[in-house]
Amino acid sequence: MAQARRLVVKIGSALLVGPDGLRVDWLEGLALDVADWRRRGADVVLVSSGSIALGRRVLGLPAGALTLEQSQAAAAVGQIRLARAYESALTPHGVTTAQVLVTLEDSQGRRRYLNSRATMETLLSLGVVPIVNENDTIATDEIRYGDNDRLAAQVAVTAGADQLVLLSDVDGLYTANPKTDPDALHLPLVEHITPEIAAMAGDPVSGLSKGGMKTKLLAARTAVAGGCAMAIAEGSVERPLNAIAGGARVTWFLPEGDPQAARKRWIAAMKPLGEITVDAGAAGALTQGKSLLPAGVRAVSGRFGRGDPVHILGPDGVVLAKGLARYTADEARRIAGHRSAEIEAILGYAGRAALIHRDDMAAG
Repeated sequence: MAQARRLVVKIGSALLVGPDGLRVDWLEGLALDVADWRRRGADVVLVSSGSIALGRRVLGLPAGALTLEQSQAAAAVGQIRLARAYESALTPHGVTTAQVLVTLEDSQGRRRYLNSRATMETLLSLGVVPIVNENDTIATDEIRYGDNDRLAAQVAVTAGADQLVLLSDVDGLYTANPKTDPDALHLPLVEHITPEIAAMAGDPVSGLSKGGMKTKLLAARTAVAGGCAMAIAEGSVERPLNAIAGGARVTWFLPEGDPQAARKRWIAAMKPLGEITVDAGAAGALTQGKSLLPAGVRAVSGRFGRGDPVHILGPDGVVLAKGLARYTADEARRIAGHRSAEIEAILGYAGRAALIHRDDMAAG
């Protein structure tokens, strides 16, 4: 973990919010860890629960299950306090924070997915630590993740993270629930999530956390398929990330390849909805791993929207690559052959410089 290049950390409600409210001392310890990893050169993203737990205390809502409307109201009140708490904890270490609220729709639709990915990449390139949470104030059942374990895994894949750590109230995966079965054995490493491994998942045991081991295994499937290693760790210690790096007991799930390779496979498997023909100069730039700029485009065919897959053809009509378009087919035709600086004048808004970014491209 000490070698992580891009680290996503999920924080459960039970860790952040105790019976007396926000656990400030614990949060300050986490902030020290985040600052350490930033100094090591790693990008860090925090996926944090806690907005509803904080908000319900302020609103004086009763213990027990809340209605959807009550949960959304509590989230609206608590989200401000949650963001402020992270800002207060990280600012003294010279770390800038940003609030990012998402729903399931933001990762299921390619258009929103590209927006989320571009925003996350820009924040991280500027040295910011994004604080991500589900947008509970607007998310209804059909657009909800429902738990931040799976949200964290999707964020890790979207951000191209190489490591994901789920900080929870358990120190890893056991062959059975260790709180009810004294013979349960801890599994330090899971190379493949087999049906036998999946059958070991139990139910939630915390009074605040929605996610149990089942949701963590679902998160692990998403993460490892995206080339991201994942750890389940007990997070209540004063400096949880430092403890993990120091050898604390956890369960690691091994990734299937690396994040970039997994993303390339995902793009390569898509059915193209159009074709973009480029000139010799652009073709040469693509072979060197560069993005496709509008200036190098000679023709656009097909009907595609932003985020849809298209084939990129060389001057001879041979497929060079497949990529996700950052413009619609109509917009691509209008800006074809023009410099990126001219996009705003042509389309009426300041678009992205690349028609297809190199990170959204795979061999044809």
